[in-house]
Amino acid sequence: MINKPFLHTILSPKLLNLYNLTNSIVVIIDVFRATSTITTALYNGAIKVIPVEAVDKCISIGNSTPNSITAGERDGKIIEGLSHGNSPTEYPKSFIEGKTLVLTTTNGTKLLHMALQNGAAEIVIGSFLNLNNICNYLVQQNKDVYLGCSAWKDRFNLEDTLFAGAVIHTIKNHFTIHCDASLMAEEMYALHKNDMLSFIKNTTHWHRLASYGLEKDLEYCVTENIAPVLPVYNYEKGYIESVF
Repeated sequence: MINKPFLHTILSPKLLNLYNLTNSIVVIIDVFRATSTITTALYNGAIKVIPVEAVDKCISIGNSTPNSITAGERDGKIIEGLSHGNSPTEYPKSFIEGKTLVLTTTNGTKLLHMALQNGAAEIVIGSFLNLNNICNYLVQQNKDVYLGCSAWKDRFNLEDTLFAGAVIHTIKNHFTIHCDASLMAEEMYALHKNDMLSFIKNTTHWHRLASYGLEKDLEYCVTENIAPVLPVYNYEKGYIESVF
């Protein structure tokens, strides 16, 4: 019998320290909107994305990086002092191609740095926009996988869990899964995959961001496979780049 690698779902950054990430791939998931924005920017020709935790660091790196754009949000709103927000629709090819995006967000970039600090061997960026690329890569690598949901200020959210369920639904035959969070995520995705948009409109994060007029953003973020790239964190250089 061939031993399959393990797959786990981490529903909140608060649970991250319960897992041993050594020699494992961590998929950072922040559907609304950090990982969708990163994926979109790289698909549209950004050279790289530098994820940072703090606003002052974002500004400092932006000032010292040629041809860069500082961007970010807190509580869904553009941060004063940064030039752009965390909306994937802000980064069309005509604007972002050939540039560096320096990004800080409430949840996604925070979780990425937590995964680094907790010993993740490899970090990739997952969203509905690049679902198939993520799934194919995880199968090819044949390593233990942790699907890391960024949640909302450490509180469980549905949209990240639904994406984790979509990944599991696609690749579960290649992994050993003894994880109730993964079981729940896949069951939820399977139940709603044929009408995802209607279901996800019930989420608290949807209502929060829709109140800022971001409905088109949110609809885009739950569209599968329209930005087929694989964003990977480069440990040596400290930024995210697309490997294909």
